[in-house]
Amino acid sequence: MSEDIKMLTDIESLSGSLAQRVYQSLREAILSMVYPPGSVLKKNVICEQLGVSRSPVAEAIARLAAEGLVDVIPQSATRVSCFSMDEIREASFLREALECAAVERVAVQRSDEQLAKLTRNVRLQEMLVEDRDYAEFYKADEEFHGLIMEFTGFPGVSSVAATVSLQLKRVRMLLLPEEGRPAETIREHRAILDAIRDQDPAAAQTAMKAHLRMLIPRLLPLEKEHAEYFRSR
Repeated sequence: MSEDIKMLTDIESLSGSLAQRVYQSLREAILSMVYPPGSVLKKNVICEQLGVSRSPVAEAIARLAAEGLVDVIPQSATRVSCFSMDEIREASFLREALECAAVERVAVQRSDEQLAKLTRNVRLQEMLVEDRDYAEFYKADEEFHGLIMEFTGFPGVSSVAATVSLQLKRVRMLLLPEEGRPAETIREHRAILDAIRDQDPAAAQTAMKAHLRMLIPRLLPLEKEHAEYFRSR
């Protein structure tokens, strides 16, 4: 466990209150699978590694528990939450509802500037795949979807989408890198982008739905391959 903790982001590079920075560092480690599901979080070791007292660590863990990322067992241990396929399916359903509604709206009212940002993002994805830089490709992939949420013009949509996709973001790390999938993802993003460029909301929804529905079939085999990461039903 101590080796994993050394991989925590240095909180000096983060912004916000002390508890906020500890939270960001732990959250990033959980979402990136530095702390895989089932890992025990030892407060005293985290305090030592980050150079903080127990109070901000306890506050950070409470926030992570509220997000469903950790399970706090009184008088026992704090563990990173295991995956639940039922919760993943629900999150996927909600994400599809949000993103299909968003892309329909964006396709109708997008500006030339917004189209240019999406186009540059997809070009960046292509270059990153050519360089086999899958970590940065994953970030660009997330940014593509984030831009579509932002371009709806509704400030709260992005935060709702981020909350809904939290468990999906974590479990997707099990799929990376997957041979051939990044290139397929770019083709799917291209179809979404083309529909937005053509201002065709129906085609945009169809392309987004086809893209998002690729996730669950790819995750299902992982429940057996990584049984230790999933809750028993």
